[in-house]
Amino acid sequence: MVFGRSSRKGPPPVEPVTLKILVAGGFGVGKTTLVGAVSEIRPLRTEESLTEASRPVDDLAGVESKATTTVAMDFGRITLREDLVLYLFGTPGQDRFWFLWDELAQGALGAVVLVDTRRLEDSFACIDYFERRGIPFAVAVNCFEGADVHPAETVRAALDLDPGVPLLMTDARRRESVKEVLVAVVRHAMTFTEPAPEPATT
Repeated sequence: MVFGRSSRKGPPPVEPVTLKILVAGGFGVGKTTLVGAVSEIRPLRTEESLTEASRPVDDLAGVESKATTTVAMDFGRITLREDLVLYLFGTPGQDRFWFLWDELAQGALGAVVLVDTRRLEDSFACIDYFERRGIPFAVAVNCFEGADVHPAETVRAALDLDPGVPLLMTDARRRESVKEVLVAVVRHAMTFTEPAPEPATT
């Protein structure tokens, strides 16, 4: 009897492609929930409790039950296919933490802008950020319980989105729903062509 490793060789192991995706949006829109719902590892979270001192700064209208806030980032990982792994970086939502965005955006393939239709104006700055930097993004409308449901085209018009920007309805608590958003972001990023700069006017 011969012991040892088999001489038969299988296919070589697949080295997965790793891609960085940002998850952005306004305060309390569900970014931490989204990352946690889909991550296959225990998410890294940098949440701190909201205090009375922060109430004049952080608008809790529509999210009165929110007790914590992300102060740096959320981090998670999901394997979409054997050869494709996404690293998810959730950005802080408040304006005072925006200095972190440039660091988080370095090397990102694309982004998800998570939107709450009850606080639609909170997403304008996020959309503007990615448009100005030529980072492809998809918009995901987080369908909160009790919130009015608006047609996708109505939301698209309200956000003044370019026709090529994907817009999806999602539930940030459901893994399969979030996966659909991430697949849409990757597909959009793979075919994205940065718009040519507008000609200078004299």
